[in-house]
Amino acid sequence: MQEFKSTEHQHVRYNPLKDEWVLVSPHRCLRPWSGQTEAEPEEQPPDPMNPLLPGATRSSGQRNPQYTSTYVFPNDFPALLERVPEPPPSEHPLFRSSAAKGTCRVMCFHPDSTMTIPLMTVDEILAVINEWINQLTELGRKYTWVQIFENKGAIMGCSNPHPHCQIWASSYLPNEPRVKERCQKEYYIKFKRPMLVDYVQQELINKDRIVIQNTEWVALVPYWAVWPYETMVLPVNGKPQRLTDLNDNQKRDLADIMKKLNIKYDNLFKCSFPYSMGFHGAPTGPSKTASDSPHWLLHAIYLPPLLRSATVKKFMVGYEMLAQSQRDLTPEQAAQKLRECDDVHYKNKK
Repeated sequence: MQEFKSTEHQHVRYNPLKDEWVLVSPHRCLRPWSGQTEAEPEEQPPDPMNPLLPGATRSSGQRNPQYTSTYVFPNDFPALLERVPEPPPSEHPLFRSSAAKGTCRVMCFHPDSTMTIPLMTVDEILAVINEWINQLTELGRKYTWVQIFENKGAIMGCSNPHPHCQIWASSYLPNEPRVKERCQKEYYIKFKRPMLVDYVQQELINKDRIVIQNTEWVALVPYWAVWPYETMVLPVNGKPQRLTDLNDNQKRDLADIMKKLNIKYDNLFKCSFPYSMGFHGAPTGPSKTASDSPHWLLHAIYLPPLLRSATVKKFMVGYEMLAQSQRDLTPEQAAQKLRECDDVHYKNKK
């Protein structure tokens, strides 16, 4: 009987954060690719009519101020509104609906449209983090969930290359955090420790999936990663439940590790690496306090689609949509490839 090798033989891995499994099929990396490829990313010259530029007039007729750092404004086409009629009570358990209220905002990271996180300075990224905290503080007083997320790149549906993110606050707990809330609470009740605190400790011992680390944070490819180069950014000191819990050192080191991780991403395929990313922390709302969710640990998630090159992406179709998630490259192999990427951005090399 052959000895099992994780880099050669298929197996399934369990994700305790979401109570689900992912199929790992590393032998598929050997197959030649003859499927869909994307157009080679091109450097686009700055658009003088970009509606996110300082002083520009947006489609709503609102004019942006001459901002020099971050700038937040209400989304001109929001998915959630604060004042809407509520649906009537459901008359059958198979046809349930409920109220959904909230607000959506857009946040520009920088006035320069050619900037991205890996090209910004640590101080500029720190300004972004501080504004995220301001937004979470304000919206978290009223809303149950405040989702900060960035879609980067046209391949991820981003229609404007200007560096920006979105902030959606909702009166309900969305599906992803709702599952994480349940799984982390069950683990805490059983083991009396936060799941992700235990997880970080084990990853720091193992080291195989760590991409980069500084004093306060570690960026790693999770054991249960679905996307080829998916990463999590987790604190290594303390147990912050939300962005609002971070001290000055944690904030600056978060800016530092975000910059370094994104440099490695860009250097992997020599392109502005696309992804969706966001933060998950303890739920918010008027009844929440700073220590009411000891089972939670704040973390960021990066979900990039690229698989083999800047033009070949991972598709979530067929088996993934009808059965369960599947990946080819093992998380350990992905972490190694990212670790080996240069720490100096390819655009800044002489």
